[in-house]
Formats: sequence, C-alpha cells, structure tokens
Amino acid sequence: MGAITYDMEIPSSISAEKMFKAFVLDGDTIIPKALPHAITGVQTLEGDGGVGTIKLTTFGEGSVHKSVKHRIDGLDKENFTYSYSIIEGGALDVFESISYHIKIVATPDGGCICKNRSIYTPKCDAQVSEEEIKAGKERASGIFKKVEAYLLANPDC
Repeated sequence: MGAITYDMEIPSSISAEKMFKAFVLDGDTIIPKALPHAITGVQTLEGDGGVGTIKLTTFGEGSVHKSVKHRIDGLDKENFTYSYSIIEGGALDVFESISYHIKIVATPDGGCICKNRSIYTPKCDAQVSEEEIKAGKERASGIFKKVEAYLLANPDC
C-alpha cells in the first residue's frame, strides 16, 4: 500500500494572522487550553521553535496514545505555512511516516481557511481502513475548531 494523502479545508471567521499565531506560534500553550482533556501539554525538547525543533505532545486519559514526538520541518511566518512530521509514538506502530502540511489563507471577509494536507505512509504489511482515515480527519478538524472557539471566547489572545 502506498502513501495515503488527504487534503482538507476548514473555514474560520478568525483572521489568518491571528489563527496562525494561536494554532502554530502559540500552539504549545493555546492548544492544551482549547482541548484540556485531549492534550495535557506540549513541551519543546530540542530547538528554538524553528525548523528542526523537536516537541513532545502528551495526551489526556482515554487517548489511544500516551504521547507523540514531532519535528518541525517547515515554518514560514509571512506566508502562514507550517509543516511537521511525527517521529516517535502515536500511530508509528502502523505507519512508516506521518507528515502534515498546513497553510492558513486569508479570505475576503476577514476570516481564513486552514488548508491541511496529511500524508500517511503505512508499513509494508499494515492495512488502514477508511474509518481510520475518517477519524483522523475528524480529529484534525476538531482541533482547529476548538482553537477557533477558544479564540472567539478569549478575543484578547
């Protein structure tokens, strides 16, 4: 089975600049506040927050996985793009590699669209169901929508 790629677009009423800042630049503090039961913390293990930085995300009780490490592969603050790869934990028992590419695009109404491309490369003998892919899409969309709700409830962030 080859790589599984899916693209998703999620609209928001939040400006692209504010969403990128909250979701990417301040994500280590904002995301655990927006999803306190799902993500208990994000810790920088190596690096300064730029390309090559290694982070550890710890998940809450009831999560399938305890934690995941990821590496920042790309960060462009001017064009609101961010790429990262899972390097340890999470679903790497089934996948050879997992990477995410995010671009937040401004819309004419002052909001934005989060364009997310996820690339999963299964291990040789792994079988991945449509349900698993759908669940992954729903989690990604849910995180973005929770950050949006947090920003709407906390406009001074």
